[in-house]
Amino acid sequence: MFDVVLLTDYRYEKPEKKNWYINQVLKEDQLLLDALTSKGLKVCKKDWNCKKFNWKKTKSAIFRSTWDYFDKFDEFFDWKEKNKKHLLFINSSKLIDWNINKIYLKELYDKGINIPESIFIKKGDKINLRNLFNENKFTTAILKPNISGAARHTYKIEKNKLNDFEIIFKKLLEKKDMIFQNYMTNIVEEGEISLIMIGGEHTHSVKKKAKKGDFRVQDDHGGTVENYKPSNEEIKFAQRCIEKCPERTLYARVDIIYDNENKLALNELELIEPELWFREYPKSAEILADKVNNYLLDIKNTSNSISS
Repeated sequence: MFDVVLLTDYRYEKPEKKNWYINQVLKEDQLLLDALTSKGLKVCKKDWNCKKFNWKKTKSAIFRSTWDYFDKFDEFFDWKEKNKKHLLFINSSKLIDWNINKIYLKELYDKGINIPESIFIKKGDKINLRNLFNENKFTTAILKPNISGAARHTYKIEKNKLNDFEIIFKKLLEKKDMIFQNYMTNIVEEGEISLIMIGGEHTHSVKKKAKKGDFRVQDDHGGTVENYKPSNEEIKFAQRCIEKCPERTLYARVDIIYDNENKLALNELELIEPELWFREYPKSAEILADKVNNYLLDIKNTSNSISS
């Protein structure tokens, strides 16, 4: 019986071929594996979609590098629903359901969290991009699905260059809920700040910047990452975002930018399988391991108290 399984996808469980990106993923996972093991926990790493693994022989599972789930969303969701009956998910199944669809941004906005100006469009809606631009007075916009990752199907669109994107938008909208956002110029000029929050507290931060000529800050799209010391205001903003979540988070990444009025804005809140840059601050893996261990002990003590 395992205490904890670190969930990954097939590419990162036991890769035969490695490159700089895969090595980063392996290092991140290993730091947490080692930290959990040092707590006396029995731990392994497994592809969430592994059919041979007996998921009933583990107590809990931490979502770490399950970065194929948005390509297999229905299968992933079915797997999660089946296994949540006997597996303690970290973060919880409820948080995953809430965070997996970017409509959560609207909920947080309704609770007072500033986000980039966004229009949420339902699958099957007959609206077109020209109407969206005209109705919202945008000159440049970002278009992306509600459920996606790694900037997949994410487009930067100029109002005077719509023809290439109308067909793409129509095809996407046939199958997906979409978000149409006013383009935030600071994301290219100043970058995106990622604040890592463990147990609701800030541990470390990085700033991500897009390569020249691009707007996507992810390193697998050529972006760069550097250590960043956030201001007290930025940390407090991230904490407010975490406090608005429907349940306690053991780990989170709060991606913030400065909007076109130079106000702090939540770009995305990552609660499922965010890269947490343990390699930039290895102690954060130890902090998370400690939080996970205490969480499991609390669950065990609560169960023993109820049974007695």
